[in-house]
Amino acid sequence: MFSGIVAAMGTLLERSAQGGGYRLRIAVGALDLRDVSIGDSIAVNGCCLTVVEQEADSFRADVSNETLRCTTLGSMEAGRRVNLEKSMRLGDRLGGHLVSGHVDGIGTLLRRENDGDSLRLTLRAPDSLARYIARKGCICIDGASLTVNEVNGTDFSVNIIPHTRAETIIGHYREGQQVNLEADLLARYLERLLQAGAEH
Repeated sequence: MFSGIVAAMGTLLERSAQGGGYRLRIAVGALDLRDVSIGDSIAVNGCCLTVVEQEADSFRADVSNETLRCTTLGSMEAGRRVNLEKSMRLGDRLGGHLVSGHVDGIGTLLRRENDGDSLRLTLRAPDSLARYIARKGCICIDGASLTVNEVNGTDFSVNIIPHTRAETIIGHYREGQQVNLEADLLARYLERLLQAGAEH
């Protein structure tokens, strides 16, 4: 599990074919790997990946074709910046919201505009995901936990404070860019409970 609080920005160094998918090598920037071991999880733009090789300033992770199809990792080229977060430990402070690292779909940035000191982003979610997005609820965008300001059909908006803009890749977004989205886990569980209740 993750908290959606991005710890560092890294860089995709290379992507090489590995079995039926790819192996990614990612430079970790300021992320401290001293407490990371082979088999541990690191979220890369919100995708939970398993460390299979590790160096002082980078790690490698295998990505299946399914993950490549369902996330923006499939279109990334070497040199692309990424958001990074190590998995939480029991007892860690939960600064954002509970994030599984299992991307639900790919969204598209429609507009970016300044809103005082903040950056206001308007995005479009896939139809299948939009029903889980609620005003003042949580959404995870490329691994960053954010609060939804407004919802209009499949479109929704978030405000990015200066700290988040500076410390994550979100500050570099351009209109038309695709991003990884993960809906609030509570919304999915609530839907399932309601479905189960209706069946009995």
